[in-house]
Amino acid sequence: MLHHIELWVADLAASTSTLGWLLTQLGFEIDSTWPQGTSYRCADFYIVLESGPDVLPARHERCRPGLNHLAFTAGSREDVEHLAGQAVQRGFELLFPQLHPFAGGAQHYAAYLADPSGFEIELVARDDKQ
Repeated sequence: MLHHIELWVADLAASTSTLGWLLTQLGFEIDSTWPQGTSYRCADFYIVLESGPDVLPARHERCRPGLNHLAFTAGSREDVEHLAGQAVQRGFELLFPQLHPFAGGAQHYAAYLADPSGFEIELVARDDKQ
């Protein structure tokens, strides 16, 4: 079981308004904040968004070695569509729009999103058959 994930971000305020917002929509709650970060907790697991002097000034590139994306169960198919639509209104880009919602395969209902800083999030329907 994962204990936590720490994502270093170039602009904490911007990432809090996109990734942080999405985490709260998925059931995470703000656990703690400090000048360079925010921790979002769901049960025994948490995700940290952190920025500071050690973070290099660059956009995250999901296609380079390292983290490609985080995937979350996001409820029903209708929930996935609703949340993806809200995310797009908040600045996320819908990835693979020509294949949506089956970009992961015919039996995998999901929305693939990228926030303005380049982090990819996959919202998976819980009634997915895979």
